Amino acid sequence: MIVTHVTPSYLPADMRALVWPGLLVLACLAAYIPTGMSLVDGPWQTEQEGHGPMIIAASLWLAWQARHNVAQAPTRSAPISGWTILIAGLVLMFIARTQGVLTVEAFSLIIVISGCVLLVGGWSKLYALAFPIGFLIFAVPMPDWLIDSATVPLKVMISDAVTRSLYATGYPVAQNGVMVMIGTYQLLVKDACSGMNSIFALSAIGVFYAFAFRWTEKVRSFLLIAAIIPITIVANFLRVLTLVLLAYYGGVDLIEGPLHEITGIGIFVVAVILLFLFDMTLGLMASLFVNRKRPFAGGGHPAPQSV
Repeated sequence: MIVTHVTPSYLPADMRALVWPGLLVLACLAAYIPTGMSLVDGPWQTEQEGHGPMIIAASLWLAWQARHNVAQAPTRSAPISGWTILIAGLVLMFIARTQGVLTVEAFSLIIVISGCVLLVGGWSKLYALAFPIGFLIFAVPMPDWLIDSATVPLKVMISDAVTRSLYATGYPVAQNGVMVMIGTYQLLVKDACSGMNSIFALSAIGVFYAFAFRWTEKVRSFLLIAAIIPITIVANFLRVLTLVLLAYYGGVDLIEGPLHEITGIGIFVVAVILLFLFDMTLGLMASLFVNRKRPFAGGGHPAPQSV
């Protein structure tokens, strides 16, 4: 028996053209079901990586916003590059899954998606979807060694800054590493106060905001992104400073439990507000610069004034 059609002939031509790409996407999604379950049961339940599902939703929204650019991009399938990247991503996923390296396993999905886009639409389509696909990197859980290597220096730096600030204002305070001694109390600066949680979440918010609303102003966008880590450090400095002062005046029992979590949420809100205030400042500075460069209406020089 000879099969003359690989897709149902009663379907319209444009729908038949979407059959094999749709099957390819479904197959890849099915392959990553165990990865999604591991993320839901593990990192996405933590404070540090709990923003993962929101990153996926934001990436889908960005892809939808880019639909016109995708539609205008020419469709030229790149089978060699596409299959190479797709197979490389699937091999990386298989190795990472068998070795239990969830970070690499989740990251391989970005490679697989890129390979699928190349197979279906080519490099122009991939370029149009580059940011929505790349934004998924914020949904990938960071490796423990990276978190540990950054957490301790941040805790020491914030502890030192708080101690110096309080000492300069006359408080009886001293420091030993991440231990802050004030009055009769000894306070250990925890990992949550290092700012790593806020850095990951605020970085995603900042990059999303810069691309979605400020990308036409490249310098402003890059300055916003560059300010994310300093703003997060300042916000967590305020958090530790507040907790130390509360312990000094109200005792260590006051800062345990819900209050510690509330200050974490509050300081993250402060960090987001500081980011938007910095963006407003950049906008005002840009407006002032443009107004100073703008020539006067009377031929470039101000009109002479009578005395």
